[in-house]
Parts: sequence; structure tokens; C-alpha cells
Amino acid sequence: MIENNFAITSVFIAYLLVMLFIGWYAYQRTKNSADYFLGGRTLGPWPAALSAGASDMSGWLLLGLPGYAYAAGIESLWLAGGLLLGTWANWYICAKRLRTFSITTDDALTLPEYISRRFQDNSKILQTMAAFFILMFFLFYTSSGLVAGGKLFETVFGLDYHYAVVIGTVCVVSYTLFGGFLAVAWTDLVQGLLMSAALLVVPLAAMQGDFSQLSVDLYQINPELLTLWNGIDGQPLSWIAIVSLLAWGLGYFGQPHILARFNATRSNKDLVAARRIAVIWTALSMCGAVLVGLVGLIYVQGELVDGEKIFMILVNTIFHPLMAGVLLAAILAAIMSTADSQLLVSSSALAEDFYKQLIRPQASSAEIMLVGRLGVIFLSLLALYLAMTPESSVLGLVSYAWAGFGAAFGPVLILSLYWKRMTRNGALAGMLVGGVSVLIWKPLTGGIFDLYEIVPGIIFASIAIVVASLMSAKPSQKVLDQYATYEKNLIEFD
Repeated sequence: MIENNFAITSVFIAYLLVMLFIGWYAYQRTKNSADYFLGGRTLGPWPAALSAGASDMSGWLLLGLPGYAYAAGIESLWLAGGLLLGTWANWYICAKRLRTFSITTDDALTLPEYISRRFQDNSKILQTMAAFFILMFFLFYTSSGLVAGGKLFETVFGLDYHYAVVIGTVCVVSYTLFGGFLAVAWTDLVQGLLMSAALLVVPLAAMQGDFSQLSVDLYQINPELLTLWNGIDGQPLSWIAIVSLLAWGLGYFGQPHILARFNATRSNKDLVAARRIAVIWTALSMCGAVLVGLVGLIYVQGELVDGEKIFMILVNTIFHPLMAGVLLAAILAAIMSTADSQLLVSSSALAEDFYKQLIRPQASSAEIMLVGRLGVIFLSLLALYLAMTPESSVLGLVSYAWAGFGAAFGPVLILSLYWKRMTRNGALAGMLVGGVSVLIWKPLTGGIFDLYEIVPGIIFASIAIVVASLMSAKPSQKVLDQYATYEKNLIEFD
């Protein structure tokens, strides 16, 4: 437990009040479902980039990754490097094309809606299946954020874990419920800057700006902490371990909450600047997170029972309570910036892709917004239930959801943007095979089954898309004409 005092409590309250004010202000500008779920496509490069980054990284950036670096040393650079490469590739390969095609397909607001309209699926089976996978995997992803919030309030204020998780949930739901996408994007801008600053300030302060002794001290603790190719036990890392760590970068192509930022950007030209901002922010944040874990090995004597608390312990050890409160608020920022995005995307799937498509096609925009807000509450309660186990690992929960999204949506999205011969049956097969492959592969262990489930999921999904598309009849002329309009818009939107 970190000593509870007035300074830290005051900073947390002030931070939450600022976030609530942003949510209230965004509420004033949220007039319809397009505003609520996609911010009216008005984001500039800075909020688009930092909102994508902050909603991506979540609490695991300040808890999971430092904890992994604390346990594994330099080996953690494989994971950080894979994520950095994936960030760049996602912005470069998907951003402009997805934004252009989502507008071309009758201004699709959600990922399931885009997939359905891309192949003009009147049966709505594509949209329904996509929404199902979003709701299922986001329950695990959102619960990881609530677990991180529980650990934060438990460590800072000495609260019982279960009460701490409930408090964290209330914090997130409070402004997501009313402000919608604009509240999420604007708070993410503030929270993304706070997260990166905290990750850089903590290791710099701990080493007083002099990292020359870091490698020497780590070598004295365990020489294997400084090796990229060996584990801390001195054994060479297997190709399965290395590929599994790098493969985290493949998950970016299928994350609905990140892809929504591409669609919400105000122009294709802004995406170039946003990509550069996003990559620089990610690189700085990754370096900081790894350094926090490595510096923690020197400053914390003995092994921690829970290495994911190393950032919080370092902050309490080094900084004045007032500054500590600001830095610990960065963890809350990381948690809130992702959980709010996940709840919003999940509620949009529930409202736009289930309720409007299957229950009330004639529903008004105001009615859909109401269903979306009720969905935020309902889904947060389910995620809260899953988060009630104190032993849950933030990184473990994230890895499962990340793989599920990456395999179910990644291959479908990329091929839909680049291959006009792809068919509805191909998309259906790819989504189903990718999602189910992750569910089946996850519990298997030993040999090749130790490979991170996202790898076989993406491979099997890609094969299924190609085979099913080639075995199906060619796309209709209407679908091909739509694709031609999309390619034309790629030039005109620039």
C-alpha cells in the first residue's frame, strides 16, 4: 500500500473532475448517433493519433509492459518492437483506405457496418457475426482495464481489491456514458500526453539522467537480463517465443477501437501527420515502459509478488506525494483511455449492429444513442464481473482479446481494402475461422501450441478468405462498381 495522504487524493479528484468536464462539454456537441459513435468525423491529427495510441496501450503500458521488463529484462524489447512496427504498419496500410471506403459504403459508422456494406450483405449475417466477436473479446479487454484500475486503487489507497475495481469502473463509465466519441477522443489526447510524460519522467528521475550505470547494475543482478536472445535462465529463446512476442504487432489490423480513429479523422491528408505523431508517441512510450521495469530491478530489493505494480512502487519511492499523485494519475489515464473506447465500440455494436439491424430497423438516431448508453452500463457490469478475480493478469487478459480481434478482423479488413475479388463468403469464412482458431488454440500447450494464438489465427483466416472467395461466384457488378468508386475516392480525397 502506498501511504494515503491528502496530496495524492487531491490530485486524483482534480484529474477526475477535468475528465468529467471534458465529457460534459462533449455532451453539448453530441447531437446524433454519428456524433456519439464517431465524433462526426472531425478529429485533427493530434487527437486522432494520441487517441488511437492511448486507447490502444491501456493500463498494460504502465503495468503490464513494465512488469514484463521487470521479470524478463531486455527480452521485453521483442514485444515492444513488434508493437511499434505494428503501429506504423496499421496507419500506413489501413488508415487512408479504411476511412475512404467507410465513407464510400454509405458512411458506415462501425467496423461491422463497413464489412457488411463492403460486400452488400443483405442477410446481415456478416454484421451480426462481427458484432458478436466484438462484444465477446471486448469483455476480456475491458475487464483487463478494470483489473488494472483495481490494482491502482488497491495499491494507492489500500482499498479492498473488489471495492477498488468498482470505483475504477464508475470513473470510466461516468464520462463515456454521456460524451460519447468526442469525450473519449478529447480525454485520450490529454491522457496520452500524461502517459508518455510519466513513463519518461520516472526512469529519468530514478537514474538522475545518468543511465551509464544501468547496464552494470543489471549485469550484477543477472547477466541474462541484458541479452536479447536468451531468457533470464540463460537458455536461448526459441523461435516460438520470439515470433510470439513480435506477433503482437499483427493484432493492430483488427482492433475496432483503434480503427475507429482512422474513420473519425477529418481528412485523408491529416492521416499522414497523425501517423508520424502516433509512431513517435508509441516509440517514446515503449522505451519509457521498458526502462521503468529495468530501473525497478535496481531500486526494488527482492522480488515483487506482482511485478505489474513496479511503476507505482517506483513513483512512491522517488517522488514527493504531490508529484506522485500526478504520475499515478497517468495509470488511471491509461486505464480510462482504453476502457472508455472499448465500451463505446461495444455499445455501438450493440446499438447499431444488433438493435438497429435485427430488432428495430426504423429506430431514430436519438433512440440508438439511448440504446448505446444503456449498452455502456450493461457491458461495464459484465466486464466488472470478469474483473473480480484479484489474481487476474492485465497482460494475460489483453493478450487473449488482442489475438481474438487480430485474427477475426485483421485479414478480413486488409483483403477487403486491397482485393476486389474478395466475396461475402470469403469474409464470413475468414472472420469465423480466425475467431474460432484463437478460441481453440488458446488452451492448448506444448510444442507448436505454445505459439501465440494470433499467428495461427491470422494464417488460417487468410487461407479461408482466399479459398472461400475463389470458390464463390465473382462479386456482383454492383459490388465491383462500388469498389471502383472507392478507388476513385482514394485519389479525390487526397
